[in-house]
Amino acid sequence: MDKLVITCALSGAEVSKQQNPAVPYTVMEMATAAQEAVAAGAAVLHVHARYDDGRPTQDRERYRQILDAIRERCPETILQVSTGGATGMSREERMQPLQLDPEMATLDCGTLNFGGDEIFVNTENDIIAFAAAMHDRGVQYELECFDKGHVDLALRLHRKGLVQAPLRFSFVLGVNGGMSGERRDVQFLRDSIPEDASYSVAGVGRFEFPLAQYAIENGGHVRVGLEDNLYLERGVLAASNAQLVDKVVQMAARQGRAIATPEEARRILRMGGHSQ
Repeated sequence: MDKLVITCALSGAEVSKQQNPAVPYTVMEMATAAQEAVAAGAAVLHVHARYDDGRPTQDRERYRQILDAIRERCPETILQVSTGGATGMSREERMQPLQLDPEMATLDCGTLNFGGDEIFVNTENDIIAFAAAMHDRGVQYELECFDKGHVDLALRLHRKGLVQAPLRFSFVLGVNGGMSGERRDVQFLRDSIPEDASYSVAGVGRFEFPLAQYAIENGGHVRVGLEDNLYLERGVLAASNAQLVDKVVQMAARQGRAIATPEEARRILRMGGHSQ
């Protein structure tokens, strides 16, 4: 079994300091949270940009500031930008971070009802456009899937040559409007992808650690972080992203599964060469 690749989703676009004061907004808060998460065992950092007041943004220059600050402290770590942004953003707006030629980015593979009137829109043409832009710039991508239909669409586009191998899936489960986060759900998704594809599981809220346990036991990889879950355990707010990463490291140790370094993660995920 491969070593465990841990991704830390630092802030997301929706969670706030009102919900948990540890959610990072500023450039320095992002850099500090990143450094702590890497020290705890994260090989990949999933980055959303926020302004100092917490507003989400896909602004290229804001991303540049955040990524530069993180690289200064974590030069070997895989930085994965979000092209999801926040609901209501245009395709062009969401693409801005790709202009910085990051090593990796998420590629959302379907539309989702986020609750109320919020719809996270990812049309087929959106997905094709994002995939093409990433391919043209040499940006490695992870296929972010919230539902079985998202997996099916990604595989159909792969058969057409529009989404290219290696296929790396991120199953984000427990989101309002998407698949639930029971073990049966991730097992179903895992059985739906090619044998040579890798997968990571991001359980939202109370699903975070049960699904991390599933992935640890079954050869998958794990995403944790304040974007997905604000609590270390029921009723106890996480003090930091690093605390969530450390909990997964301890879970893996109990199963005898070693943690991948960033360089090992690049090999495990079959990531090509990249120059900053």
